[in-house]
Amino acid sequence: MNLNSILFLERFPTLDLHGYDRETARVAIDDFIRDNLRMKQEICLIVHGIGSGILRKTTHETLKKNKNVLQYQIHYFNPGCTIVQIKI
Repeated sequence: MNLNSILFLERFPTLDLHGYDRETARVAIDDFIRDNLRMKQEICLIVHGIGSGILRKTTHETLKKNKNVLQYQIHYFNPGCTIVQIKI
C-alpha cells in the first residue's frame, strides 16, 4: 500500500500524543502498535503535532525500532501526523 495515497484520516485508529512526554509517548506508541497488530489493522495514525519536533522525533525513533512496523511517513497534508503501516 502506498502511504501517499491516503487522504481521509478519519477511518483509521489514531493515537494523539499531545501533552505526553518522551518516555510516556514511547510506551504509548509501542502499546498502540501492538494493539493494532492484534486487531489486524494494517494502517494507523499517530498525531504528534508540529511544535518543536520533540514528539515527532520520539515517534519516528520508536517506530524505527519496532519490528512490527513496515513503513511510516509524515502525512502529506498534515505534518503533525505520521501514518504507520504495520506488518500483518
